[in-house]
Amino acid sequence: MHNVIGRCPVCSEELTVARLECHACGSELSGDFSLGRLYRLSPEQMRFVEILLKNRANTLKAAEELGIAYPAARGRLEDVMTSLGFPVTPEESVSAEKRREILDQLAQGKITADDAAKLLKGR
Repeated sequence: MHNVIGRCPVCSEELTVARLECHACGSELSGDFSLGRLYRLSPEQMRFVEILLKNRANTLKAAEELGIAYPAARGRLEDVMTSLGFPVTPEESVSAEKRREILDQLAQGKITADDAAKLLKGR
């Protein structure tokens, strides 16, 4: 049996299911059924979600298991959130590394507190 895909390989739009079948009793159900949000994810995104869940939603541990940096794991998480239709606010999109750089610039007097606040909000 093959895995179901959630996106059209031609135009990338969301696919729907037209027919369901029970292999045990032979019953069939026809209609227009949604695959659900998780089928919007690419195989790579689904693998990331599985690893994230395995690590009890600890992004740092998931990053370690994947052998990638924490900011890269955060980026993958934000990509998954976007694919699932959840908003990613600017505050959430500033990486920990970027946040440290901004705070260092503020401490060194290179930027003002107002500038730092705007940068931390992703503006």
